[in-house]
Amino acid sequence: MSKLRFALFGNIFQAQKSLAVNHLLQTLAQHEAEISMDAKFYRFLTNEMRLNLPQSLALIDGNDFEADYVISMGGDGTFLEAARRVADKEIPILGVNIGRLGFLADVLPEDIETVVSNIYDGKCLIEERVVLQVIYGGRNLKEKPLGYPFALNEVAVLKRDVSSMISIRVSINEEYLTTYQADGLIVNTPTGSTGYALSVGGPVMQPGSRTLGLVPVAPHSLTARPLTLTDDAEVSLSIAARNHKFLVSIDGRSEQCPESIELKIKRAPYHVKVLKRPGQSFFRTIREKLMWGADTRE
Repeated sequence: MSKLRFALFGNIFQAQKSLAVNHLLQTLAQHEAEISMDAKFYRFLTNEMRLNLPQSLALIDGNDFEADYVISMGGDGTFLEAARRVADKEIPILGVNIGRLGFLADVLPEDIETVVSNIYDGKCLIEERVVLQVIYGGRNLKEKPLGYPFALNEVAVLKRDVSSMISIRVSINEEYLTTYQADGLIVNTPTGSTGYALSVGGPVMQPGSRTLGLVPVAPHSLTARPLTLTDDAEVSLSIAARNHKFLVSIDGRSEQCPESIELKIKRAPYHVKVLKRPGQSFFRTIREKLMWGADTRE
């Protein structure tokens, strides 16, 4: 059997991760794995954390790398960044949670040894998660945003200043739906249904349900409610704002856009593969993370 290749990405703002990184590297070394590491993460661990890392580590600059598995060490934000770096390579990603809530990064540091053994024994499951793609159009493409146009969680259009709402004209598959007067609008995948969309009243969606969410942010109407769409829907947005600008947030990465730009949001031509340990179901995760059924009186 050929050696497995692992690429490691991590959050560079959490000092407590050092012991977990050492444990992971030692565990992978016991399996004679080939290991590469994000260069920025490596510099953080060696310069800031003073870790003595193996000299044999290959460093990753940019997105040009190959691996059999990617391991993300941090929280869900770190996982989303790893997914952006993986892009359409469709390399399975394992999330080790050294953050807070952790829906995507749901492996605890103390479980690293067990999960690595599960990988080598072929016991881990791979879930394919839908990705959204943003296509920019409209009258003034000279000001087209240049950022990465793919989202695993959500795409949100948001007001730019604190005083006024924006008007968001929405069409689904080129059929007019409505115009929201709101602080913003979220288009989310099932993966993103436990993120920003959940915090503003959107429904929790089971991964693999082939659905998208359309969730207004602070709408100026009591009748505006979240809407669930099939994931083959194309959502077109035109925005009007008092200051003629708005924000586009793609998995938390925000860019300013002029209102002359129109957005089309659709399913991307690839999936993100999420590696799950045996017995870790979605329903178990929401029970543990959202404390469903917990009696606070006890």
